[in-house]
Amino acid sequence: MSNIELMGNEKPGVPNFLRIPSTPQTTMPLASSVPAVGEESFIYKAASPTIFNGPYVPPPQPSFTYNDVGLYQQFSDPELPRSAGLPFAGSPVSTATVLPSSGQQPPPPFVSYPLRPSAFYPQPPIPSVPMGFQPQNVNLMPSSMNVPYMEADTVTQYPPLQTPTFLAHQRGYAPPMPFSAPMGLSSREQLQHPSGPPLGPLQGLVEDFESLSIGSVPGSMDPGVDHKVLPRPLDGDVEPKSSGEMYPLNCHSRFLRLTTSAIPNSKSLFSRWHLPLGAIIHPLAETPDGEEVPVVNFGSMGIIRCKGCRTYVNPYVTFVDAGRKWRCNLCDFVNEVPGEYFSHLDANCRRIDWNQRPELSKGSVDFVAPAEYMVRQQMPPLYFFLIDVSITAVRSGMIESSLTQPQMMVVSDLDDVFLPSPDDLLVNLSESRRTVEVFLDSLPSMFQKNVNMESALGPALKAAFVVVRKLGGKLLIFQSTLPSLGIGRLRLRGDDPRVYGTDKEHTLRIPEDPFYKQMAANFNKFQIGVNVYYYPSFDSNIHGEKLKYELARDLTRETAWEAVMRIRCGKGVRFSTYHGNLMLRSMDLLALPAVDCDKAFGAQLSMDDTLLTTRTVYIQVALLRVRVHTAAAPVVTDLGEMYRHADTGAIVTLLTRLAIEKSLSHKLEDARDLVQLRIVKALREYRNLYSVQHRLGSSLIYPESLKFLLLYGLSLCKSVPLRGGYADSHLDERLAAAYTMMTLPVTRLLKLLYPTLIRVDKYLTKEHANVDELGKILNKLPVAAKSLYSTGLYIYDDGLRLIIWFGKDLFSSIFSNLLGVNSSDFIDISKLNLSVRDNEVSRKLMKVLERVRDSDRSCYQLCHLVRQGDQPREISLLLGNLVEDKIEGTSDYIDWMLQSYRLVQQSA
Repeated sequence: MSNIELMGNEKPGVPNFLRIPSTPQTTMPLASSVPAVGEESFIYKAASPTIFNGPYVPPPQPSFTYNDVGLYQQFSDPELPRSAGLPFAGSPVSTATVLPSSGQQPPPPFVSYPLRPSAFYPQPPIPSVPMGFQPQNVNLMPSSMNVPYMEADTVTQYPPLQTPTFLAHQRGYAPPMPFSAPMGLSSREQLQHPSGPPLGPLQGLVEDFESLSIGSVPGSMDPGVDHKVLPRPLDGDVEPKSSGEMYPLNCHSRFLRLTTSAIPNSKSLFSRWHLPLGAIIHPLAETPDGEEVPVVNFGSMGIIRCKGCRTYVNPYVTFVDAGRKWRCNLCDFVNEVPGEYFSHLDANCRRIDWNQRPELSKGSVDFVAPAEYMVRQQMPPLYFFLIDVSITAVRSGMIESSLTQPQMMVVSDLDDVFLPSPDDLLVNLSESRRTVEVFLDSLPSMFQKNVNMESALGPALKAAFVVVRKLGGKLLIFQSTLPSLGIGRLRLRGDDPRVYGTDKEHTLRIPEDPFYKQMAANFNKFQIGVNVYYYPSFDSNIHGEKLKYELARDLTRETAWEAVMRIRCGKGVRFSTYHGNLMLRSMDLLALPAVDCDKAFGAQLSMDDTLLTTRTVYIQVALLRVRVHTAAAPVVTDLGEMYRHADTGAIVTLLTRLAIEKSLSHKLEDARDLVQLRIVKALREYRNLYSVQHRLGSSLIYPESLKFLLLYGLSLCKSVPLRGGYADSHLDERLAAAYTMMTLPVTRLLKLLYPTLIRVDKYLTKEHANVDELGKILNKLPVAAKSLYSTGLYIYDDGLRLIIWFGKDLFSSIFSNLLGVNSSDFIDISKLNLSVRDNEVSRKLMKVLERVRDSDRSCYQLCHLVRQGDQPREISLLLGNLVEDKIEGTSDYIDWMLQSYRLVQQSA
């Protein structure tokens, strides 16, 4: 595709042990798959188990009434619709208390978490095997629960592992004790980098151990699981620090994040890493004030690059021959230093001016490109607006004003689009601003009497291409109806439920007419980017502010025009596949006509050599405008090191792109299986690493670095592009979400997968509460119905939209202050407008929303109001998106872990 964007959619590695209850439990009655709000147990009878890939059967119409509840009392919620396609939880197993055992090499620290047995697939319990000393017990059950207390092991901690810090040769710090070089490492490289990172487990260091075990109470109906102890990313994206500590001259992780900052030294080790090995590149990521990317201008000397591999000079090159030459860190080619760039070296063979040159002291730098880097003279930014003026667009308010007298040109022959004067259709804004303003003011009235239902998007695209192809630029498309005339017309084929589950299912998710794919290639070839603004059921009263904000953002954000991007690596490795909204001009050259600061790309790494002989792999991303990001990563011989340096955020982001791509050529079920299978294989491999040191019993273990991976995997399978089947997402909505997620950087994607849920009513009624204290007052809650209370007011934020949930027992004063109506009135609050009112409660809430929106300016988050019990709106907006809950046909968080454990055990 072309650079197409869909806008407006809504210590080292520590293994963790997830413990199964040790004694057979009293069987619980089957609970409803509907998430109950609050801590109260379910009161509805469950539906029978559903076959994973079986046909969809609509659930019976729920009949329910809400019980009256008092202040902060828990309550139950109505049954949710089926979301078929996700697997059920696995079989119940028993636990064995796991404690660290003695050995010559202490294993990494671990944490064990409880799992409750599933109601499905009963199996005989595995006997408990006593190990080590008897752990002390501590009560971890909340006092408010109406069941006997659960007892748990105490948490035992040991001193953390200290990893030596790798300091680049340009720094003047004293290095720690050097490590021996691997086979094949040259003495020169060992001299230049005397303090390289460790290549395997360190001997003699005491490592952390944490153990958390919860036993069940005999005779209790509760299986002994406190859901509060399960790992959750309540702090959002937590970036790994290991790479930055070892290589402080690396570019910031906001620009480049590796799925693991430890590169395998052999193909055999690479084959045991079942997660994606690669990187997420966000070349134009916005930076905070004071951290701007430095600009370097070499003037007439030209940008200094390696003559062997064309690598740009960076902090990891080495200077030799008294500073007259420099050696490339990627290919080892020795280059001459231009006379104007010469500098003497100090006693440590570093340039004396290294800290005065950003290209030698910073991992990210902007080089001023000389004329020879440009294919043609620099073109001014060009924006071409393609607006649908059918009756549907007029009625929705899409063409309301939000170019002397503009001239209209009408093309009647849709099969042979001819423009007599295409150059006259482009105007310079500074010279013709008044003309543009007149056109925008007159646009609504020009087509007010239009009653034509037809739309000719294909011929309009061809006409726009004729106008823009000489200069390049960006095409902004505002389309409200299905293209029905001329080339590129589409038929309303619908979302056929009979196709789901068959080999033809993916054909629903790809263009029926190859015209649009060919146009995308033509646009890319002539340096034209395309943005499609997607606002389902557009209403100017609802979406007007969002359209205004996002259009302004599109016109003003940092953009690299006519860009190409290439990623270079050191010897033996290379990036082989690229993922995102892009086109490849050659095997490794990405063509990006109009890439902006909101776009990120994925790339997978492969190995060319059977065995790497260097101790460090260098990666350099060059976006020809020219921005360069450089990073280094250690080469390791131990799989455990790869897990220790894993980056969950980068792994999930790359895995998301792979799963969405698979859904475009296979069934949705296959895409979900891809996610779970790779996670299970990784956990199985990690378990095998420590099967000798520990009698693992029935524990599910995982490294500390990947403790959120299972939850993100569950969230991905429940996301709009991959969830369920025919009845779970509208086809257009599913594809729009898919192409949006393909462009998101790590932080935004993780928030979309695991949104923020906060309770705000207590803050609104608290006197003298300062908005600056929000981070301390508003605690993030698990994204589950148990977090919701009928007396509360909650904000759900997934980065694309905001949902405000009003509990039915919320204080009437809060309700009336925010909405201006009485809570006892039977009013559809979805039609009310949330705006600033003349009271403190309203002003506080608007400040909270303003702060939430300011935290991410890439899009405008529409605010949706929903009241408890307003069906089906409550389900579609909120309850159906609580990723930790069990919706019919899907697993909840605990069941997902149980099933993953069972799959890990099958071949362990």
